[in-house]
Amino acid sequence: MMLLAAPLVVSVYAWPARWAAARASVPPVMVSAPDLPATYNAAGFDQVVMKTYGRLQLAVERGEGCYLWDSSGKKYLDFCAGIATCCLGHANSRLIEAISKQIRTVHHVSNLYYIPNQGELASKLVATSCHDKVFFCNSGAEANEAAIKLARKYGHTVLGADVPVVITALQSFHGRTLGTITATGQTKYQKNFGPLVPGFEYVPYNDVEALEALVKKINGGGPLSGLRRKKRKVAAILLEPLQGEGGITPSTKEFFQAARRLCDETGALLMADEVQTGMGRTGKFWGYQQHGVEVDVLTTAKALGGGVPIGAMMCKDACNVFQPGDHASTYGGNPLACAAGLAVMDAFEQDKLLENVQARGDQLRKGLDAMAARLGKGVVKEVRGWGLIVGVELSADTTFLAADVGAALLEAGMLTVAAGPKVVRLVPPLVVTKDQIDGALATLEAVLVKLGA
Repeated sequence: MMLLAAPLVVSVYAWPARWAAARASVPPVMVSAPDLPATYNAAGFDQVVMKTYGRLQLAVERGEGCYLWDSSGKKYLDFCAGIATCCLGHANSRLIEAISKQIRTVHHVSNLYYIPNQGELASKLVATSCHDKVFFCNSGAEANEAAIKLARKYGHTVLGADVPVVITALQSFHGRTLGTITATGQTKYQKNFGPLVPGFEYVPYNDVEALEALVKKINGGGPLSGLRRKKRKVAAILLEPLQGEGGITPSTKEFFQAARRLCDETGALLMADEVQTGMGRTGKFWGYQQHGVEVDVLTTAKALGGGVPIGAMMCKDACNVFQPGDHASTYGGNPLACAAGLAVMDAFEQDKLLENVQARGDQLRKGLDAMAARLGKGVVKEVRGWGLIVGVELSADTTFLAADVGAALLEAGMLTVAAGPKVVRLVPPLVVTKDQIDGALATLEAVLVKLGA
């Protein structure tokens, strides 16, 4: 075993400068972490794979349900779930059967042809929401790119804008493509990737007055171009119902309702990024349903295929401005991915997944609240979230960060992922059991007590 003066990086993203600054202001904590087994050749891996991730010292070999085993045989309770992706857990029998059956018939054909199970999956998705049409792709970033393109064409062709503008929130996260890092309201993801894509403006999350003022400013005029003033208009407001990478911060009902009102008044589209919050994660099938409003466009991925790559952009007929040739995806909605998506939808319909999310989410938050009360405000500042996407924000007084907690939990046999320098994110598979929630609560409390000693 080795002792590390600096913590292991628990986030899947490289340690950003803002986190490093926070780290510098906190005395280092000695956190133990397991070595990789000698049987695994990490050096060989690093020789050929780009270091775009701060990888933990863990080589996963297999999984079952809510557990993973590493290459040495150690067992871990998985409260990361591929970052809110493996909604049915690991080695799920529904997914195994669906994918095995599909790959024996046809796994991929072009979208130049009709793909029957793509239509079936689209029908099930629109039945869960207020939308009419679905575009399939491979990931959340691609789904958000499709939404941004749809908003821009809508702005030009329906609103008559010369310069359509998409408003997003500060501390948001929408993906890693050039367009979606520009949509992301965090400069740490944009650094050294300029020039960024024009046509985006940002507003503080949950700030109704700032949103109202920005919409008024944009629609009131634009920059001079030659001898005429270009017509700038808000084409869309793109929001996460709950900010994931921004610290597990739920939107307020007032903020989402204000966004809906402003879009109704201006003709702009309200778009929900549900890549992390969708597919039942919040206790509702879609996060926007927490607030009793409808959104014009919705994006999803992650849990849609239970870990098999698939994404989707859904929209109402009123804003379905795409025509043949406007957008496409080679793999989007192919038979194999849609078979996985249908298996996930079957689990929701037949296994009462939403009920489990609601019950286990309530159990988790109540347990965390009780833990926080026992530990005191000097350790836990706040517990927040919906359903089974919950954040534990550490007090500013603690001498350790979320990454330290993640490293100590790894040693204790539990996997989590940070959502900022001081927020521990808990996103277990949606099939998690009562006993597993109890076990996670006990492990987390023991780790926090040890780190705070």
